[in-house]
Amino acid sequence: MLNSIEEIVKKVYDAIDDKKGEDIAVLNVGKISSMADYFIITSASSERQVQAIAHNVEDELKKVGLNVKGKEGHNASRWILLDYGDIMIHIFHNEEREFYNLERVWKDAPYVDIDNLN
Repeated sequence: MLNSIEEIVKKVYDAIDDKKGEDIAVLNVGKISSMADYFIITSASSERQVQAIAHNVEDELKKVGLNVKGKEGHNASRWILLDYGDIMIHIFHNEEREFYNLERVWKDAPYVDIDNLN
């Protein structure tokens, strides 16, 4: 079991990175919203890769006893949202990420340097 939300964020980051997720962004939305503490956003160049990333995140978190609370977009595989309560993971096809531009929408949320996450 992971002891802190920061350890979970790192686990998610590594699971995304293992499946070659592109431009991984970790936003600390908890500083500006009560919706979640962190948004983790990534993209992929194919629908198959979007699915692979989502499956890997779910598998890796399940290994440490965490189950997804909500899941959206799995059928279309253009934008999959995995809701873990304090952490929301957005896995986009490249075109959808550019269109929805969550980083701009949540521009007031500070970016987290994963290497310095405590």
